[in-house]
Amino acid sequence: MVCIFPEGKLTSDGELNEFKNGIERIIQENPVPVIPMALQGLWGSFFSRDPHKGFFKRLWSRITLVAGEPVAAEAVKSELLQAQVATLRGDRR
Repeated sequence: MVCIFPEGKLTSDGELNEFKNGIERIIQENPVPVIPMALQGLWGSFFSRDPHKGFFKRLWSRITLVAGEPVAAEAVKSELLQAQVATLRGDRR
């Protein structure tokens, strides 16, 4: 099992950035199902880059990992996965 962040970088504002096509290249080499996942509650925590929190970031944040349904290798597209991850994340950045 491999977990990647398909945006290619950490977010600077808590919003999802455009997903790169790296996942599509990986699937071409190894056609396996992909499970979309989203982190909820990460923005503003100790692990985020929230510039408004400064030194006083929340040390004890409730961060949740939400998994979606597997996507067959032949159906994997960056745009589809980005939409699914956005839905899984919901309003909890």
